[in-house]
Amino acid sequence: MNFRSAFSMSRKDVTTLIIFTIVVMAMPIWLQPFGAAYPDLMQRFAIFGLLAIGFNILFGLTGYLSFGHAAFLGVGSYTAVWTFKLFSMNPVPALIFAIIMSGLFALVIGYVSLRRSGIYFSILTLAFAQMSYNLAYSVLTPITNGETGLQLEASDPRVLDSLFVEQQPGLPVSNMFGIDMTGIPGFYFCAVLLVLGFFITQRIFASPFGMMLRGIKSNQTRMNYTGFNTRPYTLTAFVISGMYAGLAGGLMAVTDPLAGAERMQWTASGEIVLMTILGGVGTLVGPIIGAWLIKYFENIFSSFNENVLHNLFAFLPDGVESFVVEIVSMFVGEGWHLTLGACVYSRRDIPAWRHDGRI
Repeated sequence: MNFRSAFSMSRKDVTTLIIFTIVVMAMPIWLQPFGAAYPDLMQRFAIFGLLAIGFNILFGLTGYLSFGHAAFLGVGSYTAVWTFKLFSMNPVPALIFAIIMSGLFALVIGYVSLRRSGIYFSILTLAFAQMSYNLAYSVLTPITNGETGLQLEASDPRVLDSLFVEQQPGLPVSNMFGIDMTGIPGFYFCAVLLVLGFFITQRIFASPFGMMLRGIKSNQTRMNYTGFNTRPYTLTAFVISGMYAGLAGGLMAVTDPLAGAERMQWTASGEIVLMTILGGVGTLVGPIIGAWLIKYFENIFSSFNENVLHNLFAFLPDGVESFVVEIVSMFVGEGWHLTLGACVYSRRDIPAWRHDGRI
C-alpha cells in the first residue's frame, strides 16, 4: 500500500472527523448549560479522551484486556516533568520524550505479558503496573520523589530556557511561544492533540493493520494455525496504546507540572477500562464519550447535594419533593458511583468473556 492510499479517507470518515473536531473545539460553548465549561475539567475531558481511544486500540481491536495502562500514564507524567526540570518548559520536547519513554516501557512489558493470553495476560499487566507503582513510591524515590510527588523547583537547571528565555521570578509554567499552557489555551492545546489522536486512530481502524487486529480478536488460534504470526501485531498494538497513555500522562504534566505515583495505581487502570466499556468497546467515538461521562460524574455530579436537589425539585409538592430528594441523593454526591455502576450495567450488551479470556 502506497503513502497516498494510506492516508486516503472515505467520505464517512471525513464527515466523522469534521463533526468530532467541531464538537471538541466548541466545548466551552455546549458544556456551559451542564456547568462543565471551565478549563481544568475540559482539559481532563481532552486528556482522558485521548487515553481512552489509545486503550481502545488494544482492547477494542485485539480483545486483550490490560489492567496496567496506568503505568504508562505515570511514566509519561514523570518523563514530562523531568524534561521541564532539565531542559525547557516548552511542552513539545516534554511530550516527545513522554511518548518515547512510555513506548519503550510498553515494549518491555508487552513483550513479556503477551507471552500469555486471556486472564493470565490481564493479571501480568496488573502485576507490572503495581510493581511500577511500588517502585515509584519507594525504591525510585530519588527519581520520583516518592509520596510527595515530582514537582518543579526554582533551582532546576532548565538548560535550554536558561540560554534562550529570560528567567522570571517564581516557578515557571509550561508555555509555547510565550503562551501559557493553562486555562483556555491549555485546553485548546490538549484539544488539538485529541483531534490528532482521533485521526490516527481512525486510520488504524481503517487500515489493513486494523483488520489484522480484528482477525486476532475474532479467532487468534485459527490465525496461528494458518501459519500467521500474530505476536508482532499484538505487540505493536500494545506499544501504540502505551504511547497514547504516555502522551496523556505528559499532557497532565503540561497543564499541571507535577507527577505522582497515585497515577499508576490499579484503580486508575480500572477507570480506563470503565471508560472504554461505558462508551462502547471497539467503537471510535464511544470510549471518548465514556471518558467524558466518568469525568463529568466525578467532578460535577459528585458535587450535587441536598440543597441543589431541593432547588431542582422545588416545583413538586413538599411531601413528594422530600421523597424524591431522598431517593435521588443516593445517586449523587458521594453516591455518584451508584450512577456510574448503573450506566455500566446498561452496557450489558458487551460480548461475553470467551474461553481464552478475550472478549
